[in-house]
Amino acid sequence: MFLASSAKPIDDNLKNFVDEIEAQSPSLSVLAAREFRYSLRQSPVELNIKEPRQFNVLEEFIIRAAIEFQPPPTEDELASVLGLDSVFIKTTTTTLRSLQTLSPTSPLTVTPEGRSFYEKGSVLQPPYPIQINAITDPLSDQITFQSESLNETTINLPDLADFITIDHTIADIASLPLEEIQKSIQASGLALHVPEEGKIVTSYRVLASTQKIWRKISLFVIFDALEDKLSIQIRNGKQILESASNWLEVLHNKGKISLQTLCKLSTETIDFEREAILKQKNTQIEARLENIRKKALQAVTKTTNEVDNYKALGEAVQLRDGQISLTFSEVLNSAKSQILIYSPWVNQAVINEKFLTLLQKLVNRGVWILVGYGIARRQEDENKSIPPELEKKLRAIKTPDGLPSVQVFWLGDSHVKEVIVDQEIHLCGSHNWLSYRGDYLPRGESVYKVTIPLQVQEAYKFLANRFQNHAQKLWQNALENRDSKLAVESLCVWGALGMEDIALKEIQKTNWFELLPVWLNVAIQGLKSKNLSGDSASFQTALSLLSQVSLEEAFIELLQQGWRKVIGAIAINNPETAFNLLSDEVWAQFIRLKIVQESDSPNDFILYCI
Repeated sequence: MFLASSAKPIDDNLKNFVDEIEAQSPSLSVLAAREFRYSLRQSPVELNIKEPRQFNVLEEFIIRAAIEFQPPPTEDELASVLGLDSVFIKTTTTTLRSLQTLSPTSPLTVTPEGRSFYEKGSVLQPPYPIQINAITDPLSDQITFQSESLNETTINLPDLADFITIDHTIADIASLPLEEIQKSIQASGLALHVPEEGKIVTSYRVLASTQKIWRKISLFVIFDALEDKLSIQIRNGKQILESASNWLEVLHNKGKISLQTLCKLSTETIDFEREAILKQKNTQIEARLENIRKKALQAVTKTTNEVDNYKALGEAVQLRDGQISLTFSEVLNSAKSQILIYSPWVNQAVINEKFLTLLQKLVNRGVWILVGYGIARRQEDENKSIPPELEKKLRAIKTPDGLPSVQVFWLGDSHVKEVIVDQEIHLCGSHNWLSYRGDYLPRGESVYKVTIPLQVQEAYKFLANRFQNHAQKLWQNALENRDSKLAVESLCVWGALGMEDIALKEIQKTNWFELLPVWLNVAIQGLKSKNLSGDSASFQTALSLLSQVSLEEAFIELLQQGWRKVIGAIAINNPETAFNLLSDEVWAQFIRLKIVQESDSPNDFILYCI
């Protein structure tokens, strides 16, 4: 039996976080959790910023005259043409010269910079100062900027630097080139350096000496039973500090830090916990299957009336040999929205053209299909990987909108052979669903077909968690590499699991709006299978994001098509629900983004979409 939370080195203030982490998946266990403090460096910095303003009428006329008149006029000549006192002209030209829009001498000549801004209808104002704060973080080795200064507070916690040498070089702010400061300001989300709008930080200076600011962080040591892997996670509140976490893991793997010293976690304790958790994981699976076997045995001994009542509440039925493949086919054909399959191996004996045709038929009516495979603990140790050409055929099965609808992943470390359809039917037993050993003769195999809700949900939660964890890893890889293909795969897995809301929140959180058309197509598949309701709050959220999308976006055409299809798919089932989505604010955005024409009305649009 592994240690209870009370026996682990877990600080009291972190117990809720530990519960949240372990609730994410049955495979996760927090072995230690401890709070520390570490120091940031804060420096007040003054920026000089220049930005444009709109020309007034007289300024615009003077610059236009300086560009178009040949030869260029003097102030007096221009005053005569306009019938104005030359004092007005000279006052304005003095302003324009101070802004480096006009050359310093007469006649009136426009500078190259002035001509550039004139084409944009604006003129640069004199630079003005603004004070912000530079924050240097030695854990992330990054410099960020913020408007408000950090408050100096006393934190009575162990200093992380007493346990780990934080030897990241802290850059001298004053020595950094202007270009680096400009990039850091942009990355910090401050609208102070926006070159495309003509707003530019022209110079900077450090106003005072650097101030030490203490920050509280939390360190978690987490064991993942599915990956058989120990990881270290650093958090600031709920925010995971990825670079700091990765850095500590590297140090630990190189033997440069001791978990015993850091959080009183010995190697012996880690090994003991690891074996106990892995054993418990396998025991839980066996216990679940044993419970199913008992339910099936009980069914055999019931009377006719009892069997009728038993079936009404769900049942567990044992199948043998020839019954298995027939039931497998019937169960797949009954799917309305979702199929999850785990088969240790996959080969072409099962994945033939007939089977591929069946999968495409299911997908066409709105069914998502997730396939997990693998028996080894590490993918590189897998001796029966899926043939690449077979995986390619499975991934070629698309929804009518072109999304990959059959997702195939190596998950590994499992002998379990399971099929779960629509969270209503569970097939489990000794049969390798997607592979044979070359023969089709009876081999004494047995499978249980289970429709008891509690047992089906237990199996679904276990398998869905594995796919969910895989989707999250795909998404993190997609973010790190800005890989849209991986991002699409993760959105489709979330869609298959009925987690469209999570997919949309990730898009919103990262401002990866070019994925919105993909999300809409994922939602269409959910609407088609009736697994997603038209009155889902996700649609309200997606509509609220339209205000952040420009008509010039490269993906605008796909977004327009996506919303027309979504509104149509909702309206087919419930026109009133579709109409309620089209509030005045939403309709204004639909017009702005040319999803509809200005002459359209919501009623006409809904009828057109249907």
